[in-house]
Amino acid sequence: MRLDSRRIYAGRVVRLDIDTVRFPDGSTGELEVVRHPGAAAVVPCASEPPGPDPTILMIRQYRHAAGGPLWEIPAGTLGPGEAPDACARRELREEAGVTAERLERLTSIWTTPGFTDEVIHLYVASGLTAAAPHRERDEFIEVVPRPLSQVLADIRRGEVRDAKTIVAILYMARFALDA
Repeated sequence: MRLDSRRIYAGRVVRLDIDTVRFPDGSTGELEVVRHPGAAAVVPCASEPPGPDPTILMIRQYRHAAGGPLWEIPAGTLGPGEAPDACARRELREEAGVTAERLERLTSIWTTPGFTDEVIHLYVASGLTAAAPHRERDEFIEVVPRPLSQVLADIRRGEVRDAKTIVAILYMARFALDA
């Protein structure tokens, strides 16, 4: 239970708080918590119908914190008052340059609950139509269509290392395609 909270830093995307908490055993202590508004990520299925081995629009994006490019799915931070599905549609257009006729919710995940309250809402999109991308100044993205079977093999080999992407792709492959 949180007893008190002090704001240490407020930036463009995250805020850092020091929370005084009461632990389950009754003791108290301080914990650092990165506050995040939440995000949405979407697996864009380019093949119609999706079928057993759909083509996924993967993005290869430069990530400074990771020291270089990563294979990912389109994703972004929720705007103030923005619904997760609206964010997923916005990011799909901004990063992959497509719009979706259908958007299906997969699940929601805590990214790193040991130190942040960030939740990412995961979706799969189909019925894609080309649209003009609107990337932010710090986004360096290449969109690469890839068969799901290749993406799954790349996850297994450790070539896809982004957690939200791995969870969304595996969840889609196991649960959404079998439905």
